[in-house]
Amino acid sequence: MTLDVEQESAGRHAVVRRAIALNRLTIGWNAVEGFTAIAAGVAASSASLIGFGLDSGIEVSAALVLAWRLHQERRDGCQLPADDRARRLIAMSFAALAAFVSISACRDLIGQHEPEASTIGIVIAALSLLVMPLLAAAKKRLAISLGSQAAVAEAAQTNVCTMLSAALLVGLSANAILGWWWADPVAGLAIAAVAAWMAWRTFTADSLEHTCCG
Repeated sequence: MTLDVEQESAGRHAVVRRAIALNRLTIGWNAVEGFTAIAAGVAASSASLIGFGLDSGIEVSAALVLAWRLHQERRDGCQLPADDRARRLIAMSFAALAAFVSISACRDLIGQHEPEASTIGIVIAALSLLVMPLLAAAKKRLAISLGSQAAVAEAAQTNVCTMLSAALLVGLSANAILGWWWADPVAGLAIAAVAAWMAWRTFTADSLEHTCCG
């Protein structure tokens, strides 16, 4: 019996270590991606590109929240209050993104603001569309093993980044190739809508059924 408990504990420690490694990769990738996207967005006056960069920043903040959650488990074991607190913070980050990007996109649509074409933005969106699905899938598998709704929410944030990359790529390409200036703020509104949906879904999520957090 003692051996089984020790093996289970060792297995969970290994899952936590892998989750921490993916968490650090997420922070590094999104820090570079966010800074580049925001700089390119400001240069091109692109609401969708700036919104995408801000989403990368929020994903960094969500990853930092999860890092705190994983640190809590290493120190005190898996605790449901810490997991719930982390989940609510991630939900609020989604809501903040939705509010900011929707206001910016509506302002550009109403004012008929025409952003410049951004080759850098298109490259960023294409790279993110390749990397994010792989990272999100790996993180979701570990989240289920951890039994952590906070980890599930943070993995969902990465998955949302995939959808936003697709919306951004379409919007920027339409503006650059076809001259459809409105495609950029419309892509921004799509980003805001997905973020708002994820804010609600994350905030109202129940604890996972199979979890160590009791």
